[in-house]
Formats: sequence, structure tokens, C-alpha cells
Amino acid sequence: MNSTHQRRDVFIAIADPTRRKLIRLLADEEEVPLHELTEQFQIGRTAVSKHLAILKEANLVTNRKLGRETRYRLNAGPLQEVKDWLSFYEKFWNERAMVLKTILEEE
Repeated sequence: MNSTHQRRDVFIAIADPTRRKLIRLLADEEEVPLHELTEQFQIGRTAVSKHLAILKEANLVTNRKLGRETRYRLNAGPLQEVKDWLSFYEKFWNERAMVLKTILEEE
């Protein structure tokens, strides 16, 4: 498999704040044209397209052409991997919060 067809790691894809914002914007709508996404940033259309390409490589977005327009849609499925990884830490912090609560109640 050559490097242009390899799946990008979800964690790498969401590491960038611009890509996280794109995910958030796509989560709010069924499908969003590229020009509407670009309006939400102070970077050019090409830069937004590059970020969307990284999200697409991680299978976090899909796109379709409608005439001359490209529309993007969120595919949240791969975010389950992030949720699963974070669930361990949620348990960790919940346990720590309970210990802190106990200590504070004793004082």
C-alpha cells in the first residue's frame, strides 16, 4: 500500500485545532459546502481543503461533488477510538475526585 492511500491516525487528525473546529462545524450540519466552511476561518480555501483532506484520510469526513461545489459531511465513527481511549482516564479522574471529596469532607 503506498503512502497516499494509507489511513491516517485519528489522534493525529484531531491534534490540530483547525481540524477540531472543522469537526465541530460539521457536527452541527448534515452537509456543508467548502465555501461555507472556509468562511469560518482566517485561512484560505486551500488551507481548509488540506485540513479536510487529513480528516478524510482518517475517515472522519466524507465529501461529494454537487456541480462545481464540494460538500463535506462528518463521519463520527472513528471518534469512538478516541472515546474508548479517554474512558480509562475518565475512570481515573472520577476516582481522584472521589478521594478529594472524601478528604474535603473530613476537614
